[in-house]
Amino acid sequence: MSDDPAQPRESLRDRLTDGLYGLGWSAVKKLPEPVARTLFRTIADQAWKRRGKSVLRLESNLARVVPGASPARLAELSKAGMRSYMRYWMESFRLPTWSPARIKASMDVSDAHRLTDGLGAGRGVILALPHLANWDLAGAWVTTDLKVPFTTVAERLRPETLYDRFVAYREGLGMEVLPHSGGAAFGTLARRLRAGGLVCLVADRDLSASGVEVTFFGDTARMPAGPALLAQQTGALLLPVTLSYDDTPVMKARIHPPVEEPESGDRTEKTSSMTQALADAFAVGIADHPEDWHMLQRLWLADLEPREDRT
Repeated sequence: MSDDPAQPRESLRDRLTDGLYGLGWSAVKKLPEPVARTLFRTIADQAWKRRGKSVLRLESNLARVVPGASPARLAELSKAGMRSYMRYWMESFRLPTWSPARIKASMDVSDAHRLTDGLGAGRGVILALPHLANWDLAGAWVTTDLKVPFTTVAERLRPETLYDRFVAYREGLGMEVLPHSGGAAFGTLARRLRAGGLVCLVADRDLSASGVEVTFFGDTARMPAGPALLAQQTGALLLPVTLSYDDTPVMKARIHPPVEEPESGDRTEKTSSMTQALADAFAVGIADHPEDWHMLQRLWLADLEPREDRT
């Protein structure tokens, strides 16, 4: 037994979290769809009314995306944002039961030829996305409609059983999932790309604290260097992708023009330039649909809490 009095509470919280997600995947998919939609919209509205830390952080982030927005406008956007976020979860809990035809009918992809042409040429392709709308549905469309498997990475979650649930869920959709931590993911991704494969990465928030500083909506943020480094090392095509919802059941996706490797500069300079190009493409999609950007965490450097080891 642990001598730490906080440990039992932490273990209970972990078990509760894991149990709630397990209930979501087992129960929500059995509900009639109108009931599920109403339930998750109600959950979103109740969370928004409580004005907790996540909602306040979402509003703070949206204030950068929509400069000059009034408090009423930001409140309106954050309410829509929570509804969008809960739509993501409702769809994700139900997605394992969707047929390939349902998945195809739920996606409208602009400029898909940029992806299919790249793969058809035998060139590895990297799709880089921000936290917009439902990236799991986009991945399911790739594996079921295009019938192209791909590799991605997932953040290690606590408890470990919850991480295992997410891995099993995404593998069930046809994805190869690598852990974000551990150091081996980059080499595996590079091998998949050199073999002409597809890699998909959510890339608008750095999880390593060693990412690339970019200008994002007028201020400095840090985004992961991985997509740009992989493209340089393997010659893969780097394509930004943005997603959005509207009032229909169909999610919209846009595959942006490729981010090219600069002709001059060292690796650090090229990585900085390419990551900035990704950030610029992400910003276009987020500005068009700010309510679908599910960024409930701190992102900009000015908002990050100081680390204890800094002087």
